[in-house]
Amino acid sequence: MRAPNFWYQRTGVAARLLTPLAALYAFGTARRLRREPKHRPSIPVICVGNINAGGTGKTPTVIALAQYLQGTGSNPHIVSRGYGGNLEGPLKVDERRHSAKDVGDEPLLLSSFATTWIARDRSLGVAMAEKAGANVILLDDGHQNPDIPKDLSIVVVDARRGFGNGHVIPAGPLREPVQSGLDRTDLVALIGTEQERQQFLKETQLHKATPILQGELIPLATGMPWAGMRVLAFAGIGHPEKFFDTLRRLGAEVIRGVALTDHQALSVGLLKRLEREAKLRVAQLVTTEKDAARLPLSFRQKVITLPVRLQFSDNTPLKEALSENIISKPKRN
Repeated sequence: MRAPNFWYQRTGVAARLLTPLAALYAFGTARRLRREPKHRPSIPVICVGNINAGGTGKTPTVIALAQYLQGTGSNPHIVSRGYGGNLEGPLKVDERRHSAKDVGDEPLLLSSFATTWIARDRSLGVAMAEKAGANVILLDDGHQNPDIPKDLSIVVVDARRGFGNGHVIPAGPLREPVQSGLDRTDLVALIGTEQERQQFLKETQLHKATPILQGELIPLATGMPWAGMRVLAFAGIGHPEKFFDTLRRLGAEVIRGVALTDHQALSVGLLKRLEREAKLRVAQLVTTEKDAARLPLSFRQKVITLPVRLQFSDNTPLKEALSENIISKPKRN
């Protein structure tokens, strides 16, 4: 499902009409959050979640945190629900055996950076990771899931879109009211260009005590000569237009940007249509790393991938949050 445009516009008729349903959705979330945890791990749990539905930059944030923790000598394991995959888990993702259809595109991508587990019941995935030797858990999503106690809760915010119209689903893009979500947050990861981040901070009132970790998605230098390249780009991520804008900033000529729905299956039929169009328009097919995980084998040599990595402007808020919420806390029994 693609997010309706009114979610990111000033409150209008549609949002007002849907307000009663939004109140029910928010009530359901609040009720679920009162449940008791299913499992209390003896190792720290860092949850990377969001308040918005859809893409905010959560996967790049998990990758950046995994690499940061590995740099400190930790052995982080990632636990994901495995959205979009057929397997329920709990199981360890193996990119040699599993496909995106099995485990979901995000876990498949994450498994390239750290040991990754999928489990519909994430408490079981955390228990498996614990037994397998993890000394810290990165919980991919789960800010609204009470099954696992969190030692550090990070909420990822897309600086460009912010919290949209400020309403809960279906009246707006929020999984829960902003304040209730931030009340359980130890660190906000604000992602966007410098201009987008400054504009968000100017327009949005966050609690003064909430530390903010700022970062930007930077394309990896792969040696690809993007400048002047004619490309037909496609993306099935939360906000595909951000990917198309990145290509333009690199100097590519985006002949057409095909916005797919988040996690949309890349059928051979769809890809053949895109391939024919690209040939007619003398353009190269380009997609994101996450979408590339869903490509059929027959197209993996035909589509160029543009990888990006999250680069923090200052690691200090992260270091302080880890010190306060994890290093200084006693271990659970």
